[in-house]
Amino acid sequence: MRLKGVELRRIRIPLVAPLRTSFGTQSLRDILLLRVVTTDAEGWGECVALQEPTYSSEYVDGAADVLRRYLVPALARLDHLDAVAVAPALEPFRGHRMAKGALEMGVLDAELRAAGRSFARELGAARDRVPCGVSVGIMDSVPELLDTVGGYLADGYVRIKLKIQHGWDIEPVRAVRERFGDDVLLQVDANTAYTRADARHLARLDPFDLLLIEQPLPEEDILGHADLAKAVATPICLDESIVSAQAAADAIALGACSIVNIKPGRVGGYLEARRVHDVCVAHGVPVWCGGMLETGIGRAANVALAALPGFTLPGDTSASDRYYAADVTDPFLLDGGHLAVPTAPGIGVEPLPERLEEVTASTEWLPA
Repeated sequence: MRLKGVELRRIRIPLVAPLRTSFGTQSLRDILLLRVVTTDAEGWGECVALQEPTYSSEYVDGAADVLRRYLVPALARLDHLDAVAVAPALEPFRGHRMAKGALEMGVLDAELRAAGRSFARELGAARDRVPCGVSVGIMDSVPELLDTVGGYLADGYVRIKLKIQHGWDIEPVRAVRERFGDDVLLQVDANTAYTRADARHLARLDPFDLLLIEQPLPEEDILGHADLAKAVATPICLDESIVSAQAAADAIALGACSIVNIKPGRVGGYLEARRVHDVCVAHGVPVWCGGMLETGIGRAANVALAALPGFTLPGDTSASDRYYAADVTDPFLLDGGHLAVPTAPGIGVEPLPERLEEVTASTEWLPA
């Protein structure tokens, strides 16, 4: 298989409701989709970089630029292209894991479509459906939060994740626990909003029996997380800090986390995501699949990943209508708190042409 070219498709989709986190508020997703055309088949990739470099150093314009100038030309030089060959070919270019991951995803989708194999089978899925949690942003008031959480529980979500920051942490968690009881699986996500000096404050979350505190400190502060893990009873989960299987192994060895959130885009693709999974399983560390407000393209691949045996906690693989009134694929629908794992070749879903055109802002063809 050789590369014939890559189409960069910029789409813009409004969210059904703004999502506020400690690093900003999103009302619109500006997404870069990749249509990878090879001599054998076509495949789709989705870049999870945000419009601005707030969650990470990557952003959509930067991803498009590095793909255009460096990453796609590097793959075009390969005489034999498959997903395994992508990471070594792109290794000379430092960082840009989200852009690399999107390109690898498109190549893997094309490869598996040509072979008639699904993402789930290729990655090693052990289940045909996965339990779904939902991420709840920072609200203007506690009553608004309670109404929102109540709605998601009524929809059937099996786990609730609350975004937190200074001034929006202890009381919202307390209110959710008091209203909905101790049986609700509840966790919090700080997106690096705290420092080492906040250890005593974060320990005030311990009485609420949370599943985990996700990424409380800055991503580089692995030792700070290790110290925090000794100061609080609630398990520490790392997200932004885990950029590779090696980073996961180091964090576990240092005692910086006892749970890991795996986001394929953040680690450079689904093959590296599977390696992160394998490292965590080898160390007895449970994992779950994070989300980046993906369309049905990225969601399909995430659901396949979340079906691996080490994913023992519900992830952020929410139904399509959690974020979008209309997705670019057939919607993923919640069924008893679960999503079905696609079984068709490749990622197992196809973009809907008319819907894709509706949300497309621009396209660019990069010939090999």
